[in-house]
Amino acid sequence: MTARVGVVTFPGSLDDKDAARAVRIAGAQPVPLWHDDADLKGVDAVVLPGGFSYGDYLRCGAIARFAPIMTELVPAARSGALPVLGICNGFQILCESHLLPGALTRNESLHFINVEQRLRVESADTAWTNRYTAGEEVLVVLKSGEGRYTAAPETLDELERTGRVVVRYAGGAPNGSERGIAGIANEHGNVVGLMPHPEHAVEALTGPSEDGLGFFTSILAHLADGVPAGSSAR
Repeated sequence: MTARVGVVTFPGSLDDKDAARAVRIAGAQPVPLWHDDADLKGVDAVVLPGGFSYGDYLRCGAIARFAPIMTELVPAARSGALPVLGICNGFQILCESHLLPGALTRNESLHFINVEQRLRVESADTAWTNRYTAGEEVLVVLKSGEGRYTAAPETLDELERTGRVVVRYAGGAPNGSERGIAGIANEHGNVVGLMPHPEHAVEALTGPSEDGLGFFTSILAHLADGVPAGSSAR
């Protein structure tokens, strides 16, 4: 049975079509989910895509956390039952919804960054990274103005201690993210937030590599093969 992965569209979403395409290339069925509809349509997993949800008014993701679609998504994700990947603005929404700790702030340079970026996979033990190997480097796209990850020192220490730093910027964080953090997971390993864009690196014709496809094939392995989040996938 083909896995069904929901992709949420908010007003201002830019990368929902790209995320749906990545889901399709990975071998799953993308299911469009509308922000104003409090119904996940029985999907097996959800992607919160990049963009500028609700125009990024107040703070990035601050309004999206109150969208009707989040009323079902948040408790399901918090319980560990629903895998959720938040990319860029989606990562910001996960932090604003308190599904992930910390916050995304203005880039250290105060400029928008759009570069091909190498990442080092720190954890292959999540629902979204089990097809990678810890220590592996991948090439994807980074494009954001408010991508600097920050959190209280004790929170950063806890993320490090529990293996919840999922990916780091290789060679240093271009946006000034603390400890070079590019992505983190929740305690169950089912919720992952990434500032870079793996959906823009799923085939050689349109991206800098195909390295990002592993995030989407990982969720299929998690769903179809019973790869448990939070335990070794290799």
